[in-house]
Amino acid sequence: MIRIVVVDDHMMVRAGLSQLLSTVPDIELVGIATDGLEGLEVVLREKPDVVLMDLSMPNLDGVEATARIAARLPECKVLVLTSFSDQRRITEAFAAGANGYLLKHTEPDQIVAAIRSIHIGESPLDPKAASVMLNARRLHTVADDLSSRQLEVLGFVREGMPNRIIADKLGITERTVKAHLTRIFTHIGVSDRTQAAVWATRNLTAS
Repeated sequence: MIRIVVVDDHMMVRAGLSQLLSTVPDIELVGIATDGLEGLEVVLREKPDVVLMDLSMPNLDGVEATARIAARLPECKVLVLTSFSDQRRITEAFAAGANGYLLKHTEPDQIVAAIRSIHIGESPLDPKAASVMLNARRLHTVADDLSSRQLEVLGFVREGMPNRIIADKLGITERTVKAHLTRIFTHIGVSDRTQAAVWATRNLTAS
C-alpha cells in the first residue's frame, strides 16, 4: 500500500485528487493539507511514502516545504503537481528535493502511474516540463562552449555597441571583432547581430 499526503491550496484540486485516489486499491490517502506549512506538519506526523505537492501556496510555498521534507524525512518522495512549467520553478523544485514533476492537466491514470513509479524510485516528469529542461540545458551548453572573449564580444553586442567601440574596449582590431562575430553567429545559430543580441538577452546572465 502506497501512503499519500496531498498538499494543495485549491479545494477543487484536493477534492478531485481525494476522489481519484479513493478508487485506487494500492493507494491510501492518509492526509490532506491546504498550504505548505500545514503540509509539513501532516507529512511529519503521518510519514507517507509520497507527497503530492503544489508549488504556489500561502504561508509556505511548495519549494520550501519540499526542502524541509527532504531534510527531515528523506525517504519520503515528493511529486510536484502544479500548473507551472517554467524553467525556474522546475529547477527550484528539483533542487529542493522533489522526485518528480507533473502538470495539473495530467490525466488521472497518468497521475496514478506517476505515484507508483516514484514509489519505486523513478522520477516521473511531465513531457512539457521535460522539454523545457532539455531546451534550457541545450542553451546552457551552447553558452558554455563560447570562449571568454566571445562572451565578452557577445555581451557588447547585446548592449548595442558597434564593432569599432567593441574593438577599442577589448584592445583588438575591428577585423578580429568581425571574426569573433562570425564564429559566434555560427555557434549559436543566428545570421546577424540583431538576432545575436536577442539570443544573448535570453540566454546569458547579465554582467
